[in-house]
Amino acid sequence: MRHRLILDNITHTYEDGGTQRTVLDHLNLQVSEGEFVAVMGPSGSGKSTFLSIAGALLEPTSGTVLLDGESITGKEKQALSDMRLNKIGFIFQNANLIPYLKVEEQLMLVAKLGDMNKAKANERIRELLHTLGLNHRRNAYPDKLSGGERQRVAIARALMNDPAVLMADEPTASLDASRGMDVVRMIAGEAKERGKSAIMVTHDERVLPLCDRVFYLENGCLIEK
Repeated sequence: MRHRLILDNITHTYEDGGTQRTVLDHLNLQVSEGEFVAVMGPSGSGKSTFLSIAGALLEPTSGTVLLDGESITGKEKQALSDMRLNKIGFIFQNANLIPYLKVEEQLMLVAKLGDMNKAKANERIRELLHTLGLNHRRNAYPDKLSGGERQRVAIARALMNDPAVLMADEPTASLDASRGMDVVRMIAGEAKERGKSAIMVTHDERVLPLCDRVFYLENGCLIEK
């Protein structure tokens, strides 16, 4: 099984009060297609920095990130933006939906940004809304949705352009235990059924049995639990 995402010897430092602080220290990770991994660690351990680098939002100080065999390190801003739009799906702690767009419109906007033709976009929207149990909410605005529904819309939005990799940052933090488990099951199912790679940063130990591997970020390195 091929590795969809590879972080090779990643180091990231920044200046803090005139001194250099190392957040990630020669970190390595390989995630295969169909694999769902969790990353844990205390606040300030570098989890957000790690996810930002893995998701092409932040350039590492040194090292290489490869997505489907292609290096994303050192690419131009527009190329990185296109890659994030088409190959990486982000799911954040808060759904961050656009308040004046209905559920269906949230997804159509992503399709338009990715230059998807309308017929294909409508088909993809129907598929996602059915899979995520949101058909009856397609014309609802975000303020009319429950917390669990908003997070499911956020997942649908992340999946709209069929990305190779999913990045989830504390996706259960704003949900109760039952809804949180449902959301993580959806992420795990998408990885397994569609051959995606999924990485989740989390503090929620209840969802760890749904993951294939669990890592702890410690002293800038990932240690498998």
